[in-house]
Amino acid sequence: MEPLTEHRLVSGPVVYGFLRLVRVSEARQEALVASLAEYCRNHELELSGVFTEREASAGPGSAAFTGLLDVLALPDAYGVLAPAASHLGPRAIAAERGRWIKAAGSRLLLVRRPHPACKPTAPQPYGLPPQSGNRKPLETET
Repeated sequence: MEPLTEHRLVSGPVVYGFLRLVRVSEARQEALVASLAEYCRNHELELSGVFTEREASAGPGSAAFTGLLDVLALPDAYGVLAPAASHLGPRAIAAERGRWIKAAGSRLLLVRRPHPACKPTAPQPYGLPPQSGNRKPLETET
């Protein structure tokens, strides 16, 4: 009798990490790599490698990112994993890199997803709670 699928070693979808580490300590780098590995364990992904960019002036076609694009062309590549969108670089470069990842047929996975900006609340008089946008003001009878 064959063992159940749960008892067989089955590899998950293959992802590659990408880190942009400019002036970062060794401990911080290890923590970031560990967070990528933990994300993969929790989501049943296989982290096959991590590409690291260390220059702040690196453009969208840096050596690390070009290497990443090369492995994304492999048939078993599922996507790219980064701690946050900022690891792809400044906004303009990150947007371009995101398009290149998508054009390679891969997914961009982020450990920390961007949160929508919180709307600032207007200061309230002392002792009153902030007003919600869906509340109507109190009406007085006349």
